[in-house]
Amino acid sequence: MDALERAIQKAGSVVALAKGIDAASSAPSMWKKRGRVPAEKCPAIERLTGVPCEDLRPDVDWAVLRGKPGPDLQGQEVAHA
Repeated sequence: MDALERAIQKAGSVVALAKGIDAASSAPSMWKKRGRVPAEKCPAIERLTGVPCEDLRPDVDWAVLRGKPGPDLQGQEVAHA
């Protein structure tokens, strides 16, 4: 089962997921059809369902957004401005 389907199940339904993340009720169905959840919706889905952003959109470098070093930066000093 893919990550979006897990999120829908955890939310209870497509409509419940959409309502819980303040999206149009048809949005999750459209995402399933397209095979892609908008990255900006992933944090809300994660908060609501516990399905990690990394599972919903593995192509996005969530480590950067979470303030953690990504795989290519581990063990390296990170300059802070």
